[in-house]
Amino acid sequence: MKVHNVEMVISAVRPEQYPEGGLPEFALAGRSNVGKSSFINRMIGRKSMARISSKPGKTQTLNFYKIEEQLFFVDVPGYGYAKVSKTEREAWGKMIERYITGREELRAVVQIIDLRHPPTQDDIMMYDFMKHYEIPCIIIATKADKIPKGKWDKHKKIVRETLEMEKSDPLIVFSSESGLGQEAVWKEIESRMAE
Repeated sequence: MKVHNVEMVISAVRPEQYPEGGLPEFALAGRSNVGKSSFINRMIGRKSMARISSKPGKTQTLNFYKIEEQLFFVDVPGYGYAKVSKTEREAWGKMIERYITGREELRAVVQIIDLRHPPTQDDIMMYDFMKHYEIPCIIIATKADKIPKGKWDKHKKIVRETLEMEKSDPLIVFSSESGLGQEAVWKEIESRMAE
């Protein structure tokens, strides 16, 4: 998809604030400092649409980005950030859970993990949560530019095994730096928009 028009529509915390209009939505989930903002910016061809924070755990709302009047990227708060109080984490958790399990427009969750390291306990919990609620997911293994290409397969295998991924779930190697994997991600998203 060629992206020319992107608009940050709303930062929502409650269902009544979600945008109307029925466009397909793709939620972006990942650990606090995994590079979600960089992923969004690369996908939409912007330098700083999604603000990249030096402080992890900064996104505390559901941020709806409307793309080409055709779909929404919904940036959800990063998980697994220790410096946030337990009550705050629980509030986010409820907000994310309510959105992901109850939103009819949601076509898939794009879960972003770091290809360099085995998925964390939080990554596993997120994946299991999606499987439990039968929510379609696309797994993005980012920061691929930080590993020699010859080692990608080994790292992908670790990701698949650690998450106990279903064979049918796509695992796309990605780099926000180089744009590697960008087309594959758009293909995957476009194929689900009509569903």
